[in-house]
Amino acid sequence: MKRRTLLAAGLALPALRARAAAAGGWAPGHPLKLVVPFAAGGPADIFGRIFAEALGQELGQPVVVENRGGAGGLVGTDAVAKSNPDGLTIGFTGPGALSIAPFMPQQQMPFDIYKDLAHLTLAVRVPEVLVVNARSGPADLPALVKLAQGKPGSVSYGSAGAGSITHLAGALLASEAKFDALHIPYRGVAPATTDLLANRFTYLIADVPVLRPHIEAGVLRPLAVTTAQRVPSLPEVPTTAELGLPRVISDNWYGCAVPAATPANIREGLREAATRALNSEALVSEFRRQGGTPSAMEPEPYLDFLRAEAEKWGPLVRQSGAETL
Repeated sequence: MKRRTLLAAGLALPALRARAAAAGGWAPGHPLKLVVPFAAGGPADIFGRIFAEALGQELGQPVVVENRGGAGGLVGTDAVAKSNPDGLTIGFTGPGALSIAPFMPQQQMPFDIYKDLAHLTLAVRVPEVLVVNARSGPADLPALVKLAQGKPGSVSYGSAGAGSITHLAGALLASEAKFDALHIPYRGVAPATTDLLANRFTYLIADVPVLRPHIEAGVLRPLAVTTAQRVPSLPEVPTTAELGLPRVISDNWYGCAVPAATPANIREGLREAATRALNSEALVSEFRRQGGTPSAMEPEPYLDFLRAEAEKWGPLVRQSGAETL
């Protein structure tokens, strides 16, 4: 009996330590919910579930993922902004709702980004890669630019939808490389990839975890990663900066937010637990295996990051003509 009691205490110790470490003495007394504002199976869902498991271990409570897709992340993010501010609902937010939608002239924002949400930390950066059809596409990025500049109207690019990060990344490349390209929007990266494989447009920029299987299968050719540094899972692929386009940076990313009315001690307890989770060996390993980089930040630098993303994408949203997500 004594041995069983000691064993049970030993198994419970990590959870007890995590709860005691929460700022202000706060520890959740119930399971938590992580709202992923996209459908199951995509990058947000993949990284969200990994994060939820690690966060649950830190807090000593299960963290259940709820997928609430729609309007490029607005539907799920709005649900978080309007949820009970008790620390039990967390949003896995992204650039669609926070850095892109506010600049669309016909997009009705159902919440205020800074007044209705408390942004705790950046969670993960997800690198993107520029790909073409391996059989018929240009051999490299200079060849793509030469084709587009030499034959106006001959180049097109696909995206996961008007106003998505994939749309704006494709437009950013065209703008910085000084060529015109026709945008072809799809309802998600999967159908866009299918049509690129069928040679129905010229190029696509999307998340590495989504496109890497096609690259490894030899059916898509990577021309560049749109990141500041090379990506460990695609070490031979140069960055856009290496190829003379240093401003073509389009990392996707996800962060954590709670309702703005959440008490300060609960916000800090969640932020500290999230930071520990994002720095844990198991999460770091799994994020990197999936092609992402854990990127915990203090709240103020994270707010600076959000403002910088808005300044970056806002003008391009207006130029792109996208009106709503």
